[in-house]
Amino acid sequence: MSGVREGSLLWEPPETLREQCTLADYLRWLAANHGLNFRCYDDLWEWSTSELERFWATIYQYFDVRLSRHFRTVLRSREMPGARWFEGAELNYAEHVFRNETADRPALISLAEGGQPRETSWAELRAGAASLAAALRRFGVRPGDRVAAFLPNIPEAMIAFLASASIGAVWSSCSPDFGISAVVDRFAQIGPKVLLAVDGYSYGGKRFDRRDVLRQLLEQLPTVEHVVFIPYLDPQATFDDPRAVVLSQLQAGRPPELTFEQVPFDHPLWVLYSSGTTGLPKGLVHGHGGVLLEHLKALGLHFDVQPGDRYFWHTSTGWMMWNFIVSGLLLGATVVLYDGSPGYPNLDVLWDYAARIGITIFGTSAAYISSCLKAGLDPGKRVDLSRLKMVGSTGSPLSVEGFEWVYRHVKPDVWLASVSGGTDVVSGFVLGNPLLPVYAGELQCRGLGCGVEAFDERGRPQVDHLGELVITAPLPSMPTHFWNDSEGKRYRESYFDVYPGVWRHGDWIRINRRGGCVIEGRSDSTLNRSGVRLGSSEIYATVEALPEVADSLVIGVEQPGGGYYMPLFVVLSDSIELDAALEDRIKDELRARLSPRHVPDEVVAVPAVPRTLSGKKMEVPVKKLFMGVALEKAANVGAAADPSALRHFAALAKARNGH
Repeated sequence: MSGVREGSLLWEPPETLREQCTLADYLRWLAANHGLNFRCYDDLWEWSTSELERFWATIYQYFDVRLSRHFRTVLRSREMPGARWFEGAELNYAEHVFRNETADRPALISLAEGGQPRETSWAELRAGAASLAAALRRFGVRPGDRVAAFLPNIPEAMIAFLASASIGAVWSSCSPDFGISAVVDRFAQIGPKVLLAVDGYSYGGKRFDRRDVLRQLLEQLPTVEHVVFIPYLDPQATFDDPRAVVLSQLQAGRPPELTFEQVPFDHPLWVLYSSGTTGLPKGLVHGHGGVLLEHLKALGLHFDVQPGDRYFWHTSTGWMMWNFIVSGLLLGATVVLYDGSPGYPNLDVLWDYAARIGITIFGTSAAYISSCLKAGLDPGKRVDLSRLKMVGSTGSPLSVEGFEWVYRHVKPDVWLASVSGGTDVVSGFVLGNPLLPVYAGELQCRGLGCGVEAFDERGRPQVDHLGELVITAPLPSMPTHFWNDSEGKRYRESYFDVYPGVWRHGDWIRINRRGGCVIEGRSDSTLNRSGVRLGSSEIYATVEALPEVADSLVIGVEQPGGGYYMPLFVVLSDSIELDAALEDRIKDELRARLSPRHVPDEVVAVPAVPRTLSGKKMEVPVKKLFMGVALEKAANVGAAADPSALRHFAALAKARNGH
């Protein structure tokens, strides 16, 4: 496979997959039931985005979505924001999960770092959700009330989410490695009535007791009336709070019947959080019906998740991919969980797990693949990956070298699906396709029903040229609204301020003539580290609270080969110098208050942070400088309050880039 470069053909779908994949069956169904025949995928995509209402109606029909009350219209208007889908319909996401209940295979398989795989049967999943749902009702939780979770990626989190969804409560979760400020910034916005939490977690061979953090968290969340405590790090652990009850006590005895509250199509299912570049993290509200339809489409048609698959993605409960893997249950797959470091005791741990339990769909990040490449791993020769049919990669662009490594060192006939989307729609815009070839460095296709285009500065779609990734028509899984944004001002500013009526996502994309896509990184200032979008405002609030730091600026830059460079620039207080001790203190503070992902690669002292005349930090121009863009093209120097500050950053960027 020597001489691999962008666009090199690496894989073509075998005939069995072409015949047996769900997308092929959907095409046959369209022909038989709607008289629709398409010559190629591009024709299908064009139809799905131009005949938007008809397309989503077929997804509803093909996947046999069950409604307790029928809809009046599929889509009242294509206006964005403000599109209303399937008005009048009532349903429940969790009810569709349990339609796949079977005794033939487990619902979940989970592994904690250093432990043994654990199976959770569908009967156990139902019983656990039913018992907890009954407890939540006793706690006074009603449809629309919030249930928050400070939990790792364990079966109890899945059970708690399904319990919450079944009664129409609104779910939200953070990983327990988040610092107190990061959790409060998220949960305080939504005012949860119930909080689920563990005593601690293990990561990288170390144990972290989080009960002190939990106590601090509860002090700052006055709306919490009940705490469901899960002794996870230590089975004998206790938590001394009068509101706390141990989960096992709620699940003792014979479980009641699991019932499903019927809610409107756009009733909130969960609140996810996107970056807080200019304030608190944005609370993205997604509805039961929109998530259900989008995930059936994405997982069913684009990932070919089927009953009998063992579907894995390495994630935490703080990343949207956790929500994405939950939906594997909608397709009858066994969802595979892992809680721990992907590099402990070594980078082979996830490949060993895949071989041990026969994972068929192995999802990871581009950063993990890059790490495996650099470490010289050869899992395909070391362990049995014969059941593996697909490798998924997301979080950041996968390099050509990463593509080549998968085919050379994992499995030569595996289907590699590099995908890109966002927490914002809790899905992908550009996805895999079991009917299309895989070319090095390319994402296979634009998702069905997703009007992805590459816009130039004037809002014109272009081919074979880098442009802004935009969505020209609404998706059912776009946020119904932002939490605490009653006028919709923050929603509009986040996506529709550049191209009115068109969703601008903040990624650079290049779409070629065969429909393949290349993501070139973020076009705005949002930090995207290993697939987790981080808000710069959280970092600023933490760093600038230190007396030694007067001002700061952080950027993230995608690097060749799949790397990511995240430097933090600081303006120090008078008479303070940046030494190793202060750099360590800054990093320790970010790690403790936010998370390990918020820790910069390096801390650099600068004389001033460049700002606009209105006082805004010039994050995007600085990022462009470090991407190699010349100063005159990266920024309007005349718009800077202190042009010399920008010139200093231009010199830093040149020095780093070797110019």
